[in-house]
Amino acid sequence: MTMLIINSFLFSSMNHPMNMGITLLMQTVMMCVLTGLMSQTSWFSYILFLVFLGGMLVLFIYMTSIASNELFMKSNYYFLIFSLIIMSVMLLLMLDPFIMNNNSEDTLPNMMMANHKNVLIPLYNNPTSYITVFMVLYLFLTLLVIVMITKYNKGPLRPMN
Repeated sequence: MTMLIINSFLFSSMNHPMNMGITLLMQTVMMCVLTGLMSQTSWFSYILFLVFLGGMLVLFIYMTSIASNELFMKSNYYFLIFSLIIMSVMLLLMLDPFIMNNNSEDTLPNMMMANHKNVLIPLYNNPTSYITVFMVLYLFLTLLVIVMITKYNKGPLRPMN
């Protein structure tokens, strides 16, 4: 949690879009790992990461089309901060006994499959199955709209003369 706060303060001191994007991506990865460790299944953290990664790719496209000639200055200070954050995350993952608990009975493949089945069964039962179908259709419609918007000659990503 402390690393998330440090990363937030670090984000406010950035002045280049690439630095901000890298910091936001690190913040997203840390939040997804934290969310995945707190829940029974890691589906929500995967979806959260994919949504943020898609947003970052869109921001990267806009940034490269608008400010393509701006130089990216590397700073040793930010590199040191990023490497300290990454090393502290790795140390936390290696030293925390609750994260790497391989001796419990819950890590058996049969127990894991039973837990995942019990979590996913209510998703496809009668009251929530309509919501699931609606969400799939909504995501498909959103995909079609985005494809139509981003056509090369007609969309907002067309090249500037």
